[in-house]
Amino acid sequence: MKPSLSSESPMRLAVDAVAIGVRSGDTRGPWFDRLDRATRGLLTHAVEQEQWKAERGEVLRIPVRSGLVARGVVLVGLGGQAATAHDARVVATHAARTARVERLGVVLDAADAAHVRAAAEGVLGGAYRFDRYRTKDRSGERRLREVVLVVGAPIDAAMRGALEAGRIVGESVCLVRDLVNMPPNDLTPTALAEAARAQCAPLGIDVTIWDRAQIKKNNMPLLEAVGRGSGQEPRFVHLRYRPRGRARSRVVFVGKGLTFDSGGLCIKTAKQMADMKCDMAGAAATIGIVRAAARLRLPVEVHGLLGCVENMSGDHAYRPGDVFPSRLGKTVEIINTDAEGRLVLADVLAYGAELEPDCMIDHATLTGACMVALGRYCAGLYANDETLAAQYLEAARTAGEQFWRMPLLDDLRETLRSEVADIKHTGDQYGGSITAALFLREFVGKTRWVHADIAGPAYLESPHDVQPKGGTGFGVATGVRFLESLVGG
Repeated sequence: MKPSLSSESPMRLAVDAVAIGVRSGDTRGPWFDRLDRATRGLLTHAVEQEQWKAERGEVLRIPVRSGLVARGVVLVGLGGQAATAHDARVVATHAARTARVERLGVVLDAADAAHVRAAAEGVLGGAYRFDRYRTKDRSGERRLREVVLVVGAPIDAAMRGALEAGRIVGESVCLVRDLVNMPPNDLTPTALAEAARAQCAPLGIDVTIWDRAQIKKNNMPLLEAVGRGSGQEPRFVHLRYRPRGRARSRVVFVGKGLTFDSGGLCIKTAKQMADMKCDMAGAAATIGIVRAAARLRLPVEVHGLLGCVENMSGDHAYRPGDVFPSRLGKTVEIINTDAEGRLVLADVLAYGAELEPDCMIDHATLTGACMVALGRYCAGLYANDETLAAQYLEAARTAGEQFWRMPLLDDLRETLRSEVADIKHTGDQYGGSITAALFLREFVGKTRWVHADIAGPAYLESPHDVQPKGGTGFGVATGVRFLESLVGG
């Protein structure tokens, strides 16, 4: 589905339903008043009849018999917060998710590129469904096939460019959701690596994949150790997007790619293990970011590094008490085999630092401790550079994703001290997200670095705001916005 733009009046728009955002309180918005007059007070009557409060994300569908070409109106609540471009994403997402029509018009409150892009991302996200394993459609609902974004002004080049950018980002987010939602019997480490190749190589992105033997030969002992307990071989993937002409910057994205995490010998409970197919969400987000950068033709050299592996408990599984070298040569004492992600990332981050990037960003569903601290909907952000942290947080604000800056407290570094090796890979029971980040910092050297612990928002048990149940594609929009900010976008 490709959303389009129109400057047509919503009253004359030839679609099945027209969606608008509505604020709570006395002022509901100009489009509500216009559509209400056109339908002779139908909207006001429906709101009063249903006692609809216009709370954020609350939807009211109203059939229309006269006054509009459309046969229905979809009201999407925006609450009472100050207006932002993210409102367009909220309206578009909830309208596309709940409208139950084939042709939908989404009316934007502001005629500018920011609102167009947010709405384009929103309609693709809202229309997303993961149903490839269903033998028949169980919903019985009509699928959305056409979306028109209605702007109350002449359409200009900036709006058209924003529409295309929003579509590209939205499609990357949906790709990431597909990968995260895939069952682990199909999305093995090898399959994830090949998915990266299939999605990126046709765009001119260089793709290098190492198998187990190459991982050992090329000195990634921690990554190889984590994969020892599985019958599925690990894979390391290096994606390289090089723009035409001179690159303004070189950025490395690193993704944790645990296609299934049983906890290894420190096995998880059945409940904890149920959704561990999502433990590769960081790697999936990295694929999505690199792919979007190539499609947008950003003048930035972007590398995507994926550590793809299963953490199982087979005969050769690594054990608590084992000591392994790392790519840097620093030795690591294993404490808990269910803290495997930081081991995978350690070698991959060290490899990334060797590329001498201007900065490096990793995405990882790393710790339950981060979810305890910040809840399910917000990612923790750690950084060793204040300017980089501020840039990334601003990109997240523009993208409509929640990150919260977390501290790298050096006092807790003491809990990683080992009596038998250079470092332990976990600390004590307190500050678990922080000590995980401190461990990762040991492997980035002097590289400017951001660590995004996306354990909460990468995979949800139920829909929240613009995010669906299951894989959310969290991190893609922020990563792309950050790359654009490096070139003044």
